[in-house]
Amino acid sequence: LEDMQESFKFCYEVHYQPGEDRSSDPQPPQEVQALQDKLQILDRQRREVLAQLQQLLGRSETPPDFLQQELGAWRERQQRACPPPPADTHLRPLETWFTPPGQGLFQLLQLLRALAALRQEVTYERDPLGVETPLLEQRLQELLTYLLQSAFVVPPQPSMPNACKRPLVLRTGSTPPARARLLVRLHDRNHPMEAPPHIDRSGPPGFRRFNILTSSSKTLLAGDSPQEGLVCDFPPLTLKEQKDSRSGKGSKGASEGPLAVTEELHFITFTLAYTYRGLKLELETSTLPFVIISNNNQLSSAWASILWFNMMVSTPPKHPPFFSAPPLAPWSRLAEVLSPPLQSVAERGLSQEHLLMMAEKLFGEV
Repeated sequence: LEDMQESFKFCYEVHYQPGEDRSSDPQPPQEVQALQDKLQILDRQRREVLAQLQQLLGRSETPPDFLQQELGAWRERQQRACPPPPADTHLRPLETWFTPPGQGLFQLLQLLRALAALRQEVTYERDPLGVETPLLEQRLQELLTYLLQSAFVVPPQPSMPNACKRPLVLRTGSTPPARARLLVRLHDRNHPMEAPPHIDRSGPPGFRRFNILTSSSKTLLAGDSPQEGLVCDFPPLTLKEQKDSRSGKGSKGASEGPLAVTEELHFITFTLAYTYRGLKLELETSTLPFVIISNNNQLSSAWASILWFNMMVSTPPKHPPFFSAPPLAPWSRLAEVLSPPLQSVAERGLSQEHLLMMAEKLFGEV
């Protein structure tokens, strides 16, 4: 297409003078007719290229949808798991699936920009590049945004050290490590990409408020090993409860607020200013909801809240008032989540006889 356009430009500049009066000519000169033929061929070729790009974009919509399903299954396994899953083992296959579609979409973006550059050199009436190229680029950027946003994840969920393998339960002043990871492994080293963490950016009224005292942001970098991908590793984050200046105490007392401490659900959110090949996006990902306790006596109740929420909600919303009116669960679903915590600690789960005995204790004869 570039060669064809250069040939047309050369013929146009050599044989055709736009200001020349040709009204008296009975027939257009041979050179002008040849130029018109070249323009028709160029127009046809541009339309063929655009049709091919349309077809490629149509095919490119399938992989992100498939990957979203695979990622959704991974998120569900992560949510249902009691011990934190080994992130690298689970995410390495997803990274190998996410990266090639990202490469292909960025390559299509380069082609579209090359077509836009060709139009800057040569255009004409009813030029298909003038109408189609912006629409294709908008559609392509939507696909890239969808793919990259899906690929920004939190591999290990927050947890306290030595907390009986119970993630998603933290203690005030605790220092959980944190990591965010991008599964599309495309990185421009000339543009550092930072991901600051925030806790409870828009939490419900009445919840306690916390500040993160360490590491306001980190830069997305390649991990220490090829298995880690592009990660933002944060040192242990210190969570500090905000104080109420009116009372000199925490923003919520033991008997204040709509919910108990062990029923408040909190989030840490990471935002990433992603830049690659001229495309700039803001990506966002959040941890699963977790509970912040003030002493170890609240650990069991907090863990029960996490189990109940993860059992009933498959896609956690941001800051849900879940325990204001918690949904009921059938015994069959509750029985499914009782055995894994015991198995993670005692290396032995509950048998059907154990579950039947517990059901009889709770409900009488079943």
